[in-house]
Amino acid sequence: MAEQSSRGEIFVVDDDPAVRDTLSMVLKAAGYEVICFADGAALLSVARSRTPAAILLDVHIPGKSGLDILNELQGEDYPAPIFMISGQGDIAMAVGAIKSGALDFIEKPFRGSEIVGRLDEAIGAYARRQAENASPKFSSLHFPGREPLTRREREVLEQFASGASNKEAGRTLGISPRTIEDHRANIMKKLGARNAADLIRIVMTAAQRAS
Repeated sequence: MAEQSSRGEIFVVDDDPAVRDTLSMVLKAAGYEVICFADGAALLSVARSRTPAAILLDVHIPGKSGLDILNELQGEDYPAPIFMISGQGDIAMAVGAIKSGALDFIEKPFRGSEIVGRLDEAIGAYARRQAENASPKFSSLHFPGREPLTRREREVLEQFASGASNKEAGRTLGISPRTIEDHRANIMKKLGARNAADLIRIVMTAAQRAS
């Protein structure tokens, strides 16, 4: 049951065990799964084969700095939003992080509710932007090796990828939000998507092949 309600994985990178524990507790309470890392090397070993909904990356970590890790991931066009966090931040550092591809810069100490709110908003906006940039033709999209989507599932997928809520999608397609939810669950199962951001990535990949 917990797996169905998961809102996706968040990778937390911080060398302070107390910060990792606090963020883990707050984010799990908000419905996310959390994987913690104490340094950038540990993150990279996992991040290259697995994509979370977002990464919270501390600037000052052992070995390569958080900014070095950010540049490395962005250089590979990493398909997830990355948030930099720091207890010793300044304006120049924040500007540098944003220019290097970070979605946001969060200063310590922070409130748990603030982190969750900013993550929720940013992950949703990021997924919508990715969908808009993809501009896929859903009727002709092919997902190799995946079970074909029904016509209605493709319509629901198009609504979802355009950023519509279950309620808005239901209103557009003339079905209930609960039915939209059921269709979305089937779509994710068929396409092997772990979470909303993962689903958008699968759609974008198919759209790129089609273009």
